[in-house]
Amino acid sequence: MSQNKLLKLLEDSPQAGIFHLPRRSQAAVRAAAESAGCACFDVSFAESDRIDIVLSRIGYALDFPEWYGQNFDALKDCLTDFSWCEAAGYVLFISGAESLDAENPAAFKTLNDVFAAAIAEWRVHDLPMWVFYDLRADGLAVFPPTA
Repeated sequence: MSQNKLLKLLEDSPQAGIFHLPRRSQAAVRAAAESAGCACFDVSFAESDRIDIVLSRIGYALDFPEWYGQNFDALKDCLTDFSWCEAAGYVLFISGAESLDAENPAAFKTLNDVFAAAIAEWRVHDLPMWVFYDLRADGLAVFPPTA
Protein backbone atom coordinates (compact mmCIF):
# COMPACT_ATOMS: atom_id res chain seq x y z
CA MET A 1 0.00 0.00 0.00
CA SER A 2 1.36 3.41 -0.91
CA GLN A 3 2.20 5.84 1.88
CA ASN A 4 -0.51 8.21 0.64
CA LYS A 5 -3.20 5.48 0.73
CA LEU A 6 -2.00 4.38 4.15
CA LEU A 7 -2.19 7.96 5.41
CA LYS A 8 -5.76 8.37 4.12
CA LEU A 9 -6.78 5.06 5.69
CA LEU A 10 -5.35 5.97 9.09
CA GLU A 11 -7.23 9.30 9.01
CA ASP A 12 -10.53 7.51 8.28
CA SER A 13 -12.15 7.08 11.70
CA PRO A 14 -14.89 4.67 10.48
CA GLN A 15 -12.11 2.26 9.41
CA ALA A 16 -10.29 2.44 12.75
CA GLY A 17 -10.31 -0.61 14.97
CA ILE A 18 -8.26 -3.40 16.50
CA PHE A 19 -5.98 -5.27 14.13
CA HIS A 20 -3.09 -7.64 13.79
CA LEU A 21 -0.16 -5.75 12.30
CA PRO A 22 3.02 -7.69 11.56
CA ARG A 23 6.14 -6.11 13.03
CA ARG A 24 7.61 -5.64 9.56
CA SER A 25 4.74 -3.22 8.76
CA GLN A 26 4.86 -1.15 11.93
CA ALA A 27 7.43 1.40 10.78
CA ALA A 28 5.38 2.36 7.71
CA VAL A 29 2.16 2.59 9.73
CA ARG A 30 3.87 4.68 12.43
CA ALA A 31 5.33 7.07 9.83
CA ALA A 32 1.93 7.54 8.20
CA ALA A 33 0.16 7.95 11.56
CA GLU A 34 2.65 10.54 12.74
CA SER A 35 2.36 12.32 9.40
CA ALA A 36 -1.42 12.44 9.98
CA GLY A 37 -0.86 14.08 13.37
CA CYS A 38 -1.70 11.00 15.43
CA ALA A 39 -0.15 10.32 18.81
CA CYS A 40 1.58 6.92 18.72
CA PHE A 41 2.24 4.77 21.77
CA ASP A 42 4.25 1.58 22.20
CA VAL A 43 2.86 -0.76 24.84
CA SER A 44 4.67 -3.91 25.87
CA PHE A 45 2.73 -6.48 27.85
CA ALA A 46 6.11 -8.24 28.27
CA GLU A 47 4.49 -11.66 28.06
CA SER A 48 2.39 -11.07 31.17
CA ASP A 49 -0.72 -13.16 31.66
CA ARG A 50 -1.87 -10.97 34.58
CA ILE A 51 -4.34 -8.25 33.67
CA ASP A 52 -3.31 -6.03 36.59
CA ILE A 53 0.23 -5.89 35.21
CA VAL A 54 -1.06 -5.28 31.68
CA LEU A 55 -3.28 -2.42 32.85
CA SER A 56 -0.34 -0.92 34.73
CA ARG A 57 1.87 -1.15 31.64
CA ILE A 58 -0.79 0.53 29.49
CA GLY A 59 -1.09 3.38 31.97
CA TYR A 60 2.67 3.84 32.09
CA ALA A 61 3.16 3.68 28.30
CA LEU A 62 0.36 6.18 27.65
CA ASP A 63 1.42 8.41 30.54
CA PHE A 64 -2.02 8.33 32.10
CA PRO A 65 -2.84 10.80 34.89
CA GLU A 66 -2.10 9.89 38.52
CA TRP A 67 -5.77 9.15 39.17
CA TYR A 68 -5.71 6.19 36.75
CA GLY A 69 -6.97 3.29 38.83
CA GLN A 70 -5.53 0.44 36.75
CA ASN A 71 -8.89 -1.21 36.16
CA PHE A 72 -11.09 -1.51 33.08
CA ASP A 73 -13.36 1.42 33.97
CA ALA A 74 -10.42 3.74 34.54
CA LEU A 75 -8.81 2.48 31.34
CA LYS A 76 -11.89 3.42 29.34
CA ASP A 77 -12.04 6.81 31.05
CA CYS A 78 -8.43 7.55 30.14
CA LEU A 79 -8.68 6.17 26.61
CA THR A 80 -11.63 8.45 25.89
CA ASP A 81 -10.13 11.59 27.41
CA PHE A 82 -6.73 12.37 25.99
CA SER A 83 -6.95 16.01 27.12
CA TRP A 84 -3.33 15.66 28.27
CA CYS A 85 -2.30 14.54 24.78
CA GLU A 86 -4.51 16.13 22.15
CA ALA A 87 -3.91 14.81 18.65
CA ALA A 88 -5.63 14.13 15.34
CA GLY A 89 -5.95 10.48 16.35
CA TYR A 90 -4.42 7.80 18.54
CA VAL A 91 -2.44 4.68 17.67
CA LEU A 92 -1.38 1.94 20.08
CA PHE A 93 1.24 -0.60 19.03
CA ILE A 94 0.98 -3.54 21.43
CA SER A 95 3.60 -6.25 21.74
CA GLY A 96 3.99 -9.25 24.01
CA ALA A 97 0.28 -10.03 24.36
CA GLU A 98 0.65 -13.75 23.63
CA SER A 99 0.61 -14.82 27.29
CA LEU A 100 -2.46 -12.79 28.15
CA ASP A 101 -4.31 -14.12 25.11
CA ALA A 102 -3.34 -17.74 25.84
CA GLU A 103 -3.53 -17.83 29.63
CA ASN A 104 -6.28 -15.33 30.38
CA PRO A 105 -8.56 -15.17 27.32
CA ALA A 106 -11.44 -13.63 29.29
CA ALA A 107 -9.26 -10.70 30.35
CA PHE A 108 -7.89 -10.37 26.81
CA LYS A 109 -11.45 -10.21 25.47
CA THR A 110 -12.52 -7.66 28.08
CA LEU A 111 -9.46 -5.55 27.32
CA ASN A 112 -10.36 -5.54 23.64
CA ASP A 113 -13.98 -4.72 24.48
CA VAL A 114 -12.67 -1.63 26.30
CA PHE A 115 -10.48 -0.72 23.34
CA ALA A 116 -13.47 -1.17 21.00
CA ALA A 117 -15.67 1.06 23.19
CA ALA A 118 -13.01 3.79 23.19
CA ILE A 119 -12.60 3.50 19.41
CA ALA A 120 -16.37 3.84 18.97
CA GLU A 121 -16.48 6.89 21.21
CA TRP A 122 -13.68 8.61 19.28
CA ARG A 123 -15.41 7.72 16.01
CA VAL A 124 -18.39 9.87 17.09
CA HIS A 125 -15.95 12.80 17.19
CA ASP A 126 -14.49 11.78 13.81
CA LEU A 127 -11.12 11.00 15.37
CA PRO A 128 -9.47 7.66 14.60
CA MET A 129 -8.13 5.37 17.29
CA TRP A 130 -6.21 2.32 16.17
CA VAL A 131 -4.96 -0.62 18.22
CA PHE A 132 -2.36 -2.84 16.58
CA TYR A 133 -1.19 -6.13 18.04
CA ASP A 134 1.87 -7.87 16.71
CA LEU A 135 0.29 -11.24 17.49
CA ARG A 136 -2.19 -13.17 15.41
CA ALA A 137 -5.17 -13.94 17.67
CA ASP A 138 -8.70 -15.16 17.11
CA GLY A 139 -10.98 -12.27 16.28
CA LEU A 140 -8.21 -9.91 15.14
CA ALA A 141 -8.43 -8.94 11.51
CA VAL A 142 -5.22 -8.37 9.59
CA PHE A 143 -4.47 -4.74 8.77
CA PRO A 144 -5.33 -3.11 6.41
CA PRO A 145 -9.07 -3.62 6.60
CA THR A 146 -10.76 -4.74 3.43
CA ALA A 147 -14.05 -2.92 3.89
